[in-house]
Amino acid sequence: MHRSRLFRKYVQFCAVVTERLLYRLVMRHRSYQTQVGCSVEATLEVIGGKWKGAILYHLLDGTKRFNELKRMFPSLTQRILAQQLRELERDGIVHREVYAEVPPRVEYSPSEMGRSLEPVLRALRQWGADHVNAVMTNREEFSGNQLSRKQQSKPQRRS
Repeated sequence: MHRSRLFRKYVQFCAVVTERLLYRLVMRHRSYQTQVGCSVEATLEVIGGKWKGAILYHLLDGTKRFNELKRMFPSLTQRILAQQLRELERDGIVHREVYAEVPPRVEYSPSEMGRSLEPVLRALRQWGADHVNAVMTNREEFSGNQLSRKQQSKPQRRS
């Protein structure tokens, strides 16, 4: 195959993948009024993700600057933190205050709607504290069972 033909196929593939991703991002939920359990789904979409709940939980203690939040989560990249904060701001959960100073100062705090999630976040924290050991044990057992199933399903070699 010529390079130009491979390149065209690659461009077509990228276009299809991009179109599907954009469709999922934009069209995921225009309305939550048609399905049973939609309010739970809407809530999870707003506070779901790996970091949003933890970020929100720490903001309940008070206003934080970007670098303060960054120090709280050493494994969280600056890009992802900014993205998560933007999404929380977009959904009205976090308030972002920009001060006209040099260098610019930006502070984040929970909005009134964000504060209304406090009992939910505290309940999630308590559930995690109560069940984290059991979950880890279950995961280890499950992994061990999966490994033994794979070993049992392999055909035995004859010498």
